[in-house]
Amino acid sequence: MEMTPHRWEATSAYLSEVFGRPDRQLSTHRERARAAGLPDIAVSPDVGRLLHLLTSLANNGRGAGVAVEVGTLGGFSGIWIARGLAPGGRLYTIEPEKKHAAFARDEFKSAGVADRVTQIDAAAPGAISELGARLAPASVDLLFLDAIKADYRAYVEAAETLLKPGALIIADNALGSGDWWIDTPSGTNAARDAVDAFNRWMATGGRFDCACVPIREGVLIARKRA
Repeated sequence: MEMTPHRWEATSAYLSEVFGRPDRQLSTHRERARAAGLPDIAVSPDVGRLLHLLTSLANNGRGAGVAVEVGTLGGFSGIWIARGLAPGGRLYTIEPEKKHAAFARDEFKSAGVADRVTQIDAAAPGAISELGARLAPASVDLLFLDAIKADYRAYVEAAETLLKPGALIIADNALGSGDWWIDTPSGTNAARDAVDAFNRWMATGGRFDCACVPIREGVLIARKRA
């Protein structure tokens, strides 16, 4: 059957209803974030559940021991990731906006995951490079990108020496965002063109096994080759 706009909306609603199901803490997160003046752009609950699942499957099914998130915002996606970590695992989450980072810090505490989260209040990709002073090469099991779309490739390149063979790279907005979709004509939206170039680089560069899940605004999932 043809994927019409109506069917796409119905599919998205179904995925959110069946596979979202956030707990009480996360189901009220968006309302608190809006009230605090944060942008209303967090991942959806069904994408959050996908992040949780992938985190728990990383590191050969043992759960990610070390995860890095680029773009904390209000902490919604970070909570999902933190809950999927291996016992004793740690999430390093990067957010340059101090207001967003402060809000996320409270959310991590309320969700009971603050003990496994290290917040880095700085801008990527520089902050990723600085993680090299804290983390050993090939020690990161999962990298999640949800920040400046034009810098996605730079984020991956900055993190590549930290990523284990077999590490997962997950990128949100692989198919669209608020003011563009992947079928927007090239040359008319810089973010769209940057994401298109990133997708093609990831898929054809030979360093990653890569696919895209058309959930919400598209989630690229890649695995670093040995």
